[in-house]
Amino acid sequence: MHGVWTALVTPFQPNNELDLNAFRKILQEQKAAKVTGVIPCGTTGESPTLSVDERKALISTALHELKGSGVRVFAGTGTNDTRESIELSSWASGQGVDGVLIVTPYYNKPSQSGLEAHFKKIAEAVHCEVMLYNVPGRTGVSLTSETILNLARTPRIRSLKEATGNVAFTSEIIDTLDQAGISLDILSGDDATFLPLLSVGAVGVVSVSSNVIPRALIELYLAASAGDYQKASVIHRRTYPLFRDFFIDSNPGPIKYAMEYAGWCNSRMRAPLTPLTHSNREIVKTSLMRYGISHSPHQEPSQLTSQLKGSTP
Repeated sequence: MHGVWTALVTPFQPNNELDLNAFRKILQEQKAAKVTGVIPCGTTGESPTLSVDERKALISTALHELKGSGVRVFAGTGTNDTRESIELSSWASGQGVDGVLIVTPYYNKPSQSGLEAHFKKIAEAVHCEVMLYNVPGRTGVSLTSETILNLARTPRIRSLKEATGNVAFTSEIIDTLDQAGISLDILSGDDATFLPLLSVGAVGVVSVSSNVIPRALIELYLAASAGDYQKASVIHRRTYPLFRDFFIDSNPGPIKYAMEYAGWCNSRMRAPLTPLTHSNREIVKTSLMRYGISHSPHQEPSQLTSQLKGSTP
């Protein structure tokens, strides 16, 4: 589970139906950038407003477009209903996904024992890897380090998308696992904490920004993995304004505007999400221009080695 994973946006047509043609173009760009993997139907993909049939269409399209490329596909199949999560996860597993991303159940506010039972029942129903997704800012509930340890003993649960934004909590999780001699791959669920979490033992990122700048995230990861934290820091500081401004409003509003600006798809979202205000669009636009992304189709600035020459930390 090491590396850069892109939490894919879901493009919509003017009639609010899926735009699978735009989705295919995005997948081809992710393949060309050589990301480790992609995750359709997650938070960034507006999973709460996708029907089961739409989720299946997006997952199937990702598998078809990326077949044989080496880019792995993890499907966002978690909901706040254990039964529905099992059904969709089992279907995705049967289609050949490399894994499923399972969010902590939202709104229900289950206990830690309820969370543990939820994830274990899903893991028992699939034949692929399971990635836990801890994002209390959206779900109202957080996994504890003890629950994560218990779940890590389940053979198919091999990774955690940690999106609390709390570096100390990640260190606590790693220490709890180390004390028990249990391994679990931890990936940052927030672009802004990607480098800090790598420094304390995380092994990758599930990224929003890599929809637009996948190569930059990959170069940051490779630099840190090689122990070149000076270079990684330079990349982080250059990309940080995007990491920050892509969350100036509810995700995926800002990243969808960025995708429209860069020519990949329109910025349309489904209700209850609404378009960015003019002032927020201008903030995102300014950061895109500052980074070097112009208002033209399919352009990520050539990365990053030449620009790093002569840079100081």
